[in-house]
Amino acid sequence: MSADEGSTPQTPPPVAPRPLDGIRVLEMGQLMAGPFAGTVLAYFGAEVIKIEPPGEGDPIRTWRVLDQGTSLWWYSLGRNKKCVTIDLRHEEGRDLVRRLVGDVDVLIENFKPGTLEKWHLGPDELRRTHPQLLIARVSGYGQTGPYSQYPGYASVCEGVGGLRYVNGLPGEVPMRPNLSLGDTLAGLHAALGIALALLDRERRKPATGQTVDVAITESVFNCLEAVVPEFDRFGLIRAPSGSTITGIVPSNAYPTSDGRHVILGANGESNYRRLMHAIGRDDLALDSRLQTNAGRVTHQPEVDDAIAAWTREHTAEEVIAAMRAADVPAGSIYSVADMFADPQYIARGLFETVDTPGGPLKIPAILPKLNDTPGRTDWAGPPLGAHNREILGGRLGLSDDDLAGLAARGVI
Repeated sequence: MSADEGSTPQTPPPVAPRPLDGIRVLEMGQLMAGPFAGTVLAYFGAEVIKIEPPGEGDPIRTWRVLDQGTSLWWYSLGRNKKCVTIDLRHEEGRDLVRRLVGDVDVLIENFKPGTLEKWHLGPDELRRTHPQLLIARVSGYGQTGPYSQYPGYASVCEGVGGLRYVNGLPGEVPMRPNLSLGDTLAGLHAALGIALALLDRERRKPATGQTVDVAITESVFNCLEAVVPEFDRFGLIRAPSGSTITGIVPSNAYPTSDGRHVILGANGESNYRRLMHAIGRDDLALDSRLQTNAGRVTHQPEVDDAIAAWTREHTAEEVIAAMRAADVPAGSIYSVADMFADPQYIARGLFETVDTPGGPLKIPAILPKLNDTPGRTDWAGPPLGAHNREILGGRLGLSDDDLAGLAARGVI
């Protein structure tokens, strides 16, 4: 008899409920902004049905680093989604979408404005039969205005939205981080808008749907802090300031003896004094000129030079240890390798492991953390059309012959 034979079966651990359990979402979009909103919703319990064109699928499947022909990015962005192939250029395909819409709460799309209307799938038409439907529309510039018909990828919209102007070194070409921040911000705004609209629909009697209109440019614009009122009142145009931030001192990246940089943020009065005492500059800690942020801004070169002179004599590890002992905010500039080795990342569960054809793969957790109803990854981004039979057959009642006919005609 084997070691397991005759033993008491183990009860699997209970699965915690998630806040969006029971919510159904139809995702009709490609690349990053709309699909990231779908990823967030799926992580927190929504059933997300992703529509992709037959044959090639979402381009993200083959972007950047590939493993056995599939992008590693796809396994993260496509997690928890049920993938169905439908060619929306076919009227039969659009009919399938109309039928699916009758069984969902939310539709996410990030086509060029007017595309859904051209296909007779616009909000007005869909809500004639499904008045409670929420529709999240993600585009470069929004559904209205003189720019609405222009194509808008994150790279362009980050510029128009104001992010690029304040990024980089003064007098040089504005820099972009090596990420599509505009798309991620738009996806987060869409997920937030959907959550707000779901809450509103729950409270409204009778319950009715609405449209969530998200623009990549506006998602970036939403992060500009005091840039707008400063310009309106005093005509100030915030410009790039390298590794510092305008009007806050000290807050900078300082060089260390081992060729690294450490970020110190000691712009509060007590933080500033603790920092200066810690680096042996009691004179600057007590200097009457430097007791307020405004005074430190006026004398920023003197303050930054004093800090840098000290950090250059110490390793990054020594600088951080000294700052933590003094209760001054400080940290290294992490690469992903640093994240993998960091105990804080591990303790917070910021990496989740999924099964892929190439073996186990770590992907990032989706935030925020909820104490009682946390999100989770159930499966990695699935193969193209993996859920055709479940959704089109089981949900819409199509037979195997129906599915075979649609496939032969190129509809699925």
